[in-house]
Amino acid sequence: MNEGFDADAEPKPDEHVPEAPVTGKVRLDAAWGSTEGDEDLSVQTTVASKNEGHIFKQQYKPWEGELNPRWMRNWAILRHHLLGIFKKGHRPWGVPIRLFLLVVFIASLTDVGMTIVSGLIGDSGLHSIWGVSRDNLYGHVLGFFPRNMLYYPVIAALLVGGVISEDRQHGTSAMYFSRPITRFDYVSMKFLAVALIQALIILVSLGLYYFAEIVSMGRGWAWILDTFPMFLAAALSGILLIFTYTSIGLALSSVSKGKFFPGIALLSIVLGTKVLAFIASNLFDRDILYLLSPYDCLAHVGQAIIGTQPTYDQYAWTWSLASLAAMNALALFVLSSRVSSMEVTRE
Repeated sequence: MNEGFDADAEPKPDEHVPEAPVTGKVRLDAAWGSTEGDEDLSVQTTVASKNEGHIFKQQYKPWEGELNPRWMRNWAILRHHLLGIFKKGHRPWGVPIRLFLLVVFIASLTDVGMTIVSGLIGDSGLHSIWGVSRDNLYGHVLGFFPRNMLYYPVIAALLVGGVISEDRQHGTSAMYFSRPITRFDYVSMKFLAVALIQALIILVSLGLYYFAEIVSMGRGWAWILDTFPMFLAAALSGILLIFTYTSIGLALSSVSKGKFFPGIALLSIVLGTKVLAFIASNLFDRDILYLLSPYDCLAHVGQAIIGTQPTYDQYAWTWSLASLAAMNALALFVLSSRVSSMEVTRE
């Protein structure tokens, strides 16, 4: 009855084949088609040997460790941006940006070098031009050319270009907000990182300028007591400049998804409003448009703080201070509202 039976022959579709015993160790092979259309969608199962395959028991175990303190999480954000200027392993700042920062820092020390030279050769005429005075302290921080035309606004534009916009573009916000980091801490550390890089150039060079005068000219305590309030006033003006440029720049970065728009928009606001107000002042003899210029408002307030001769005579410096407060308030509002709307996924 079983004549001609071949054990290796494949059974016919209508023949009954006894099922293999269930061992718990099998291998599932999916036979996909050779073309992109996947014409052959059949699935074949073969019984594997007892030595192949394992069954694992998956059980979720919550993490019961301790979180790092808040200051450590904030420091991780801050150093990611700040230390990237100096070494690898942090935010990859481009080589052109690093070179420009170095060139600007060296160029900001020109008055330091000239003060040392005038002290070494004992030339009083040269020292009267480059030495520490109210006008020179004002010019070191708020001088239009070249510092607030070629140096400081360009630095701010390069720094704020991709600080927040890249998080929106690449979905890096998912890495931040999936961890116990508040949005206030996120914005604060980004703001502080950009401000500190600017302070390294503006305030550090200002301090070196004042210190070079003391060393090269052999100044005593009487001179220091007379000029130190002027130095503090210049430093306060520099802090106000850094805060204003950073707040406006980060607000522009928060509404963008690229590096180009925030930087160009910041330069347009700082320099464009300055040129527009200057043209209107010469044509119509009206200085009211200066209240729309961040640079002119900073210059007016800085002149009042340091005590130099004011160049804005048609209105009080308190109007410029109020305009600065309104600019920063609007920029911080835009920044906070945009960051609060950021999701933990790519937008």
